[in-house]
Amino acid sequence: MTYGAHAWPRPSRRALLLAAGATLLGACGDPDRETARERSRSSSTDPEEHTIFDLTLDIVDRFRPVELVAPGFAAHEGGRTVTTGLHRHDSGPAAPYAAVLLDVAAVPVDGSVAAGLATADGEHVLVRWSARSGRLSLEVRTDGRTRVLRYRVVPQTGAFGLAFAVCENQVTALVDAGEGWQPVLTERAKVAELVDLRREDVLEGYAYAWGGRGVRLGSVRAGLFGMTGLRDPHLVQHADGSPYVVDGRVYLTWTCAGLGFFQQAHWSVWSLDPAEPRAMRLESQLFTRRDGLVLGDHAGQLVRDGDRWLVLTSSWGDFAPGSIHVRHTSSGDDLLSGVHLLPTERAPLPTDVGSWDPALTRIDGRWRLGFVESPSQDPFDFHPALAETAARDWTDGLEKVAAADNLHQCEGPVIAAVDGTSYLLASDKDNQNYPVFDLAGRRLGRLDAPYPTNIPHPQLVPDPAAGWLMLTFDGEQWHEDVMGYGGHGDVVVMHSA
Repeated sequence: MTYGAHAWPRPSRRALLLAAGATLLGACGDPDRETARERSRSSSTDPEEHTIFDLTLDIVDRFRPVELVAPGFAAHEGGRTVTTGLHRHDSGPAAPYAAVLLDVAAVPVDGSVAAGLATADGEHVLVRWSARSGRLSLEVRTDGRTRVLRYRVVPQTGAFGLAFAVCENQVTALVDAGEGWQPVLTERAKVAELVDLRREDVLEGYAYAWGGRGVRLGSVRAGLFGMTGLRDPHLVQHADGSPYVVDGRVYLTWTCAGLGFFQQAHWSVWSLDPAEPRAMRLESQLFTRRDGLVLGDHAGQLVRDGDRWLVLTSSWGDFAPGSIHVRHTSSGDDLLSGVHLLPTERAPLPTDVGSWDPALTRIDGRWRLGFVESPSQDPFDFHPALAETAARDWTDGLEKVAAADNLHQCEGPVIAAVDGTSYLLASDKDNQNYPVFDLAGRRLGRLDAPYPTNIPHPQLVPDPAAGWLMLTFDGEQWHEDVMGYGGHGDVVVMHSA
């Protein structure tokens, strides 16, 4: 990738820094202990002494990953076939995030075509299209009874694509008439009343299914759901904060935007060549197993500590106001490939309000944890906070250092080191900038970088060729007229001049 010149004039760096100011935000704990801690760090609040403010970042690329079946995670990819009745595959999804895509070559006038999930005894969750009526319907069969939950007339002539997708308990029917996949019908509440696909004991009975009456299929593809966009990037790192790199490829976790709200998203691991971020590659998919459910908890971090992975995530998978919190586990498995269902427990954060977006790094023998504190999720009110501990286990003895509680729409904390100095970065929607704090919680200034829509997280990534990348996202939705809020996530790539 070639990085061009600035796309627009900027105010001077000094003007930006003076406008940001340098203040102490919400120091917590015993005042005498805090004073000693700050003296021991001897961190300057003069922005001119911090080279992070020499970075000038510009947008160099923007792209949108959209895949109904995740690349590399297809359970079935088949060619032409003629079928009558419902064909049930010999496998199903490990989590309730799945899709079945049909290339429909022809359907007789009295025929139909269907795709979805089905059990061995005939229960199913399907989308079905009838050639005679043109009706596309979403149906669930349980206890020997089939219920049509939603339908819409969608006339089709000639070949077309029909897709079933489920994200958590939300089922969506999509059609491709030659202009890409378009969502037509979606439903969650009525599906969840009849069958809870989050329950591991329920989901294990369902397999991918497709077919119909007299239908001729050009191809069939079934597998784990992919994404309608990406957001919440976080560097996969070693405990000291250095990037986890394999064969020159840097690893990051991303939230895969799903077909619906926060509960319909899930978590994934990607790798990229810093010279070509657009060619990011999906490596693994991570789900949470808790309370008998398989959930798409996301917005977390993977940290390599010795021979194990430290896993931190946010409980968005079953989000309800007042419930969101940080969860954690550790694992010796290879979390950078395949599909994983991770049992987690609540992290002992030093806060009594909602929390999410954990960011963990060990610096100078102490674990530093950035996270979001949220005293309210209805309406949303949230700000970055910082905690630390000298214990070997990061969950032991965490003490809050600071909280920027004068900010109210600020999240996405990232701990990043520039020229040997570590900072806590965040994203402030109200003021449309990226505040920079030191590890005592003092605000030093803000990054010199454009601010896209939504609340883009400031994930800095060192570029081996020169300078820095910043990977983030924006608020561009995916078919919000049908799907509602939650499908946002254009990937935005910045680079330092």
